[in-house]
Amino acid sequence: MLAFFGATGQAPRMTAGAPIRIGNASGFYGDRFSAVREMLTDGPLDVLTGDYLAELTMLILGRDRMKDPSLGYAKTFLRQLEENLGLALDRGVMVVSNAGGLNPAGLAERLREVVGKLGLTASVAYVDGDDLLARAGELNLGKPLTANAYLGAWGIAECLRAGADIVVTGRVTDASLVVGPAIARYGWTAADHDALAGAVVAGHVIECGTQATGGNYSGFGELDISRPGFPIAEIHPDGSSVITKHDGTGGAVTIGTVTAQLLYEIGAPRYANPDATARFDTIRLSEVDKDRIRISGVRGEAPPPTVKVCLNTLGGFRNQVEFVLTGLDIDAKAELVKAQMTAALAAQPPAELTWTLTRTAAADGETEEQASTLLRCVVKDANPDVVGRAFSGAAIELALASYPGFFVTAPPGKASPYAVYTAAFVDANMVPHNAHLPDGTVVALPAARETLALADLATPALPDPLPTGPTRRVPLGSIVDARSGDKGGSANVGVWARSDEAWRWLAHTLTVDEFRRLLPEAADLPVSRYVLPNLRALNFVVEGLLGQGVASQARFDPQAKGLGEWLRARHVDIPESLL
Repeated sequence: MLAFFGATGQAPRMTAGAPIRIGNASGFYGDRFSAVREMLTDGPLDVLTGDYLAELTMLILGRDRMKDPSLGYAKTFLRQLEENLGLALDRGVMVVSNAGGLNPAGLAERLREVVGKLGLTASVAYVDGDDLLARAGELNLGKPLTANAYLGAWGIAECLRAGADIVVTGRVTDASLVVGPAIARYGWTAADHDALAGAVVAGHVIECGTQATGGNYSGFGELDISRPGFPIAEIHPDGSSVITKHDGTGGAVTIGTVTAQLLYEIGAPRYANPDATARFDTIRLSEVDKDRIRISGVRGEAPPPTVKVCLNTLGGFRNQVEFVLTGLDIDAKAELVKAQMTAALAAQPPAELTWTLTRTAAADGETEEQASTLLRCVVKDANPDVVGRAFSGAAIELALASYPGFFVTAPPGKASPYAVYTAAFVDANMVPHNAHLPDGTVVALPAARETLALADLATPALPDPLPTGPTRRVPLGSIVDARSGDKGGSANVGVWARSDEAWRWLAHTLTVDEFRRLLPEAADLPVSRYVLPNLRALNFVVEGLLGQGVASQARFDPQAKGLGEWLRARHVDIPESLL
């Protein structure tokens, strides 16, 4: 068993035999700034992680880098460390983050400057190799704005073993921020699939910050989430873990909050990661104590032989106008302005034009806002002039010549660029994975993967159905919870029952056909259903619901964050015995 040592090699970083205690202080670029200080002062930690990268974030950092080649990293993280690095060093807490984004070397250099300016002694290391932009042609990736492979945890582990106090990376998987310190702590090898998979699951739970402690939780009415604390994973030598938070902080860690995060942005039960493939159908949850949920039983398999690559390309330009339709004759008003805009744009029509009528008006509304409906017109084109002022100006020119009560929600504006996210897969042997140690040594990690054939997963056994009886038509959310999210252009909705009896009903009732009926937007799209009996859960993946990904803004809810809540709000016939 390894023990961590500080940069001077004098004091052990953690108590021998104790599980490694890994906290999270960021779930996205823009999360609570004060979380780093809170996690360092509210209780003991061994490692503090921060996830700053998402598919859209890579695009944002790409734009930063185009303006200034020295940028491309999460600037917020640098400011957080400038304020709190001394605190972390005093408490013997190592910091691991993917805030390096597109420029981990640049961030590492800036961090060294901060260390010097503060008069501290701290060692900084970084991991790179993920940025494939310069090799996009060679790897048949097209002409993207950004091209980043998802690396695993081994470079992080190498840096920590070399005594790094701070490790920053480019695009590693979110879970790898947790897996890396666990590898360094316990000396796992690539063959320790179960232990690695357990750490992957723990990392998946805490990677999104307060989503594991009650944030965005459909059962929020049962909790105080006015200011939820950030989560902690206590990982044991066998890869099992306990998810918790600092005592006295807000929110809660329950089987429900952990289940919600487990089901967030996943697909099939095999959760592929470059460190190990975690079998989500083997996860078992148990309550150890208040705010302490144990994750055990996770089975692991070899990682896939390919590495996922996040590609962002310029899709074109977009613009939109929202017309407000008030009072009577809503449909007629909408048809009038549609016809007028079609005629106005006929000389040079946009490549894409989408109308959405959002019926928010109440009958006999007591305020003007309650009596109004929004008609949204979104346009896209490769030429910014086509969807710029030529479009928004055409809408404004109708102000005195269209339906009664005409007004829009914003003045005319220029077109804005939008990006398209796609995922590619590259042979792992083609992707470098380099650990830049504190002393300047560069260690190239081997990329070779096992090519084991994976056995087909057995079809999970469903529980016995409930006996027939009287039903009542109520919202589905009366007996189930849900969490939804985006995976590129697809969306997932995880749904789980609150009791064994409700699971007996849910497993047989919420079929793919019923899911499509309840969510008509998915009616004509490919939908897959995965059964996770240990979690009393179903996971649905809807392909193509989000078009070309969040950056393309193809949908009212571009990241499908509210999709699960829409499903819970739909009315179904539920057995009265469950209500």
